[in-house]
Amino acid sequence: MHTLYDSETYSVTHMLANAVTAEVQPDDMKAGEQLLIVPQLVRHGFEIVDKRANKEVYLDGSWAELFQQQISAWQTKTPTQEEVEDTLEQYAELAQNPVVVH
Repeated sequence: MHTLYDSETYSVTHMLANAVTAEVQPDDMKAGEQLLIVPQLVRHGFEIVDKRANKEVYLDGSWAELFQQQISAWQTKTPTQEEVEDTLEQYAELAQNPVVVH
């Protein structure tokens, strides 16, 4: 999990799919070694939090790919904070989930 952007109004976090470590010990492994199981369908996503509305949206699949393209464009041409916030506002309109702190 990496925070990509954080302002007074928005926060963007890149959620990375993690590989899972198994507790199984195959016969050909040495003691203390762990088997690494890589998920078949690795899904990354982005969480966008609208701090003013106290809502969040999670982008995965094609939405995440579209947002990743936007990030790549920003890396090519550095946007102003206003341009970033305008783009995030468009995505935040999709937010239906209230932010819940655990």
